[in-house]
Amino acid sequence: MYKLLSATPSPYARKVRIQLAEKGLAFELITEVPWNTDTQTPLYNPLEKLPVLLCPDGSSVFESRYINEWLELKHPKPALMPKDVDGMLAVKRFEVIVDGACDALVLMFFEIARDADKQSQPWFERQQRKVDGALRYLSEAIGSNEFCHAHTFTLADIAVGTLLRYLTVRWAAKPWREQYPGLAQYSDRLEMRPSFKNSVPVPQVIRDRVA
Repeated sequence: MYKLLSATPSPYARKVRIQLAEKGLAFELITEVPWNTDTQTPLYNPLEKLPVLLCPDGSSVFESRYINEWLELKHPKPALMPKDVDGMLAVKRFEVIVDGACDALVLMFFEIARDADKQSQPWFERQQRKVDGALRYLSEAIGSNEFCHAHTFTLADIAVGTLLRYLTVRWAAKPWREQYPGLAQYSDRLEMRPSFKNSVPVPQVIRDRVA
């Protein structure tokens, strides 16, 4: 059986949890706070980041997008990636946009964790522009469609869905649902899937200071 090292609010870890559930793959969920000094994450990932997929043979797979690709190749049914090249590239484009937005949100989170006199407002605003740009792009690209690509649930929907719910967890004051009602409806539809219902992100307390 697989084991998944995961942080409860992480959109990166949630992508893998949802994919495992959608493929019907059994796994043990191990919750970590990778920023705390007693985390076991470095034992399995030299980059000290979550999520990490632990395999039955003792090996580990890390970086969420690579884990998604790895699982898709190792467990191709049901398929969550198109078979045609253009379809694959379309899905990966969504993944790139989402990962960039999530990276920006993490940088924003830790920027405001700094002492007030050490925070950089221009840096914060630069990251915020990335998130706003990603939301505009996703709103236009998805529109009123049920799914991101070709009327089929794919890794693109897993990525976009986890970003949107992460906004609710870490940036509840951001009025993205009012700004992009189509994305809000899209998110609500995805959150009705069992794989999403069973992986709702919740905040974690970071015990050790990291910024």
